[in-house]
Amino acid sequence: MAARKAARRPRICFVVESGTDVRLVDGLAEIGELTVLARRIEGGVEINRTPRPGISIDIGPASFGGFARFVLRYLRGKRRGFDFVLVQGYGAAAAAANIAARLTGVATAMLVCSPIEAYYLCRRGQSGFGKPFRRREWLALRTTAALNARLGTNYIVLSRHLEDVVRDHGGRARIDVVPVYGVDTNVFQPLKIDRADVRRRRGLPATGAIVFFSSRIAPEKDSATLLRAVRILRDRGRDIHLLHRSGGHVRFTREALIHGVADRLIATDAVHPLEELPLDYAASDLCVQASRAEGLGFSVLEAMACGVPVVATAIGGLSETIRNGKTGWTYPAGDAGALADAMMAALDNPAEAARRAQAGRRLVEAQYERRLVFSRLSSLIDAQVAGA
Repeated sequence: MAARKAARRPRICFVVESGTDVRLVDGLAEIGELTVLARRIEGGVEINRTPRPGISIDIGPASFGGFARFVLRYLRGKRRGFDFVLVQGYGAAAAAANIAARLTGVATAMLVCSPIEAYYLCRRGQSGFGKPFRRREWLALRTTAALNARLGTNYIVLSRHLEDVVRDHGGRARIDVVPVYGVDTNVFQPLKIDRADVRRRRGLPATGAIVFFSSRIAPEKDSATLLRAVRILRDRGRDIHLLHRSGGHVRFTREALIHGVADRLIATDAVHPLEELPLDYAASDLCVQASRAEGLGFSVLEAMACGVPVVATAIGGLSETIRNGKTGWTYPAGDAGALADAMMAALDNPAEAARRAQAGRRLVEAQYERRLVFSRLSSLIDAQVAGA
């Protein structure tokens, strides 16, 4: 029976609790017959862009508890419909999927893309990001994480840092490091046309340095420190522009007004991740990732693949890719002065910046290339299905 399962494309159910990227969904559809089971995102979207045709998408209740109950009923009812279940994170939906796996025997793994408790801790002392920090909710996250460590048998994590995070939850589950969705280095590649022409096509300033901040606006991304650093550079007489594309651009614009750098900000809604985003990297002189916590950080990988130098905090999964003096510049999280100095060093030394960016591209090609990581994921799924 297991041999027959492994001989054909596996039937995969991807359980999405908090929204996901179309590149991950399309990649999973390439390696198996895919069904996406997603929690309804009120006022938002379950998948950031329309996925490829042929993918079945079922939407469950908006509440976390209601969705978890929906997942358990769904997976039990479809016990013969799937060969493999991939569930996002280690929250309530993951607990439901892990319970279903024990009842049905279907191979199941938790896909961990971020350190949820660390992200939640970043809410302390910050307002305007939805619900404020509540210690009981943080403890509930820790409790659910520990429960899943005991219920589950498999994790797939994006980085060694996340491997340490889930290992800290206890349990004896298997942990595989696979940085899906990876970076398509044929799409994200060094500029082959004049940068001035790209800026003109993207409606960006013809003069001055452009710094790309492609992170979403959230407590853990620390946009405030970046804005303070831009203010420092502007006060030093630097001609610098900050480019930002995300659904949180309205809030980011308000923050820029507070820090007195709104005239230096170019902020819009998110752009297409494959058709437009590479052009924004190509038009930029520098990419900054200011996170206070990070699972891996795809923005910096995409930037390096495009030959763009990177400045990032020396934390979490970023420490595995942005190596000071080798693939970029690093600074202590929350230190606006150190960030400003690192940005100046990158902008004022183009030859060194190019050397580090080139080393970064080689790193991406060797470890994070899209085809490579999905091939690894496909082999891992096949092995788990065969062993179920």
